[in-house]
Amino acid sequence: MMVKPTVKELLEHAENRFALVIATSRRARQIADGDKKLTDVEEESPVTLAANEINEGKVQIYKADEEEYDDENEDVSLLENSEAEEVEEKKE
Repeated sequence: MMVKPTVKELLEHAENRFALVIATSRRARQIADGDKKLTDVEEESPVTLAANEINEGKVQIYKADEEEYDDENEDVSLLENSEAEEVEEKKE
């Protein structure tokens, strides 16, 4: 059985495995808590849905600035595609 997307494919969207795991788990928690899924994949598992969203570019992973850190925040955050484009524009 081939699992899609593969870890190799997903790592193209993250700096490293740690960032990928944190981002996928955070997004999976959001989906499990009732957030709208952003992929058309028919799947019940929030983790699989989150992985597909990351692979499809519908959720982007970015490293949070140091001043954004707090006890509950990881150093990895998620943005839906439209929000990510706004962040990139501000950087330029």
